[in-house]
Amino acid sequence: MTQITIIDTGCANLSSVKFAFDRLGYRAEITRDIQKIQAADKLLLPGVGTAMAAMRNLQERKLIDCIRNATQPVLGICLGMQLMTEFSTEGNVATLGLMSGQTDLIPDSGLPLPHMGWNKVHYMADHPLFAGIEQDSHFYFVHSYAVQPNVNTIATSCYGVDFSAAIANKNFYGVQFHPERSGKNGALLLRNFVEKVK
Repeated sequence: MTQITIIDTGCANLSSVKFAFDRLGYRAEITRDIQKIQAADKLLLPGVGTAMAAMRNLQERKLIDCIRNATQPVLGICLGMQLMTEFSTEGNVATLGLMSGQTDLIPDSGLPLPHMGWNKVHYMADHPLFAGIEQDSHFYFVHSYAVQPNVNTIATSCYGVDFSAAIANKNFYGVQFHPERSGKNGALLLRNFVEKVK
């Protein structure tokens, strides 16, 4: 059985991610144990809250190098995705630097922040994360900061401006939306991460 490990970032939504895998019939464990993280087949990096607080938690738990050196597939969710870039202006903090790009406040276009609710996601063709998911399907978002589209972007969404809905570099993947709260499309994306992403 695939060993799925949810990295304990000290953020609030860890259990909802675990329950999403439970519903799919997978066993997922929440841990900050470095040996268990290194031994996992698939890793999840979820997060809600601020980039500064999350990076401080990872530093205190001595998890930064562990994540940077991971060789198995890693999926960042929401703040977890943003931490995969180089820098966040939310607190002006250096993040994990797993791929290029930075996280900025969504520009003011007259829409309320945070961006909260269902939005269309347009993905690049033939990416295994989105296998079997209809183009321009809706996923659930809650965020005020976003990663601008860049060379690592594999899906975009729009809230006044286009932003990265999903990014990828080598074995690191991130989604700005919450798949655990996105119904059947989110469930399929999580299943794809377990079964199709190598």
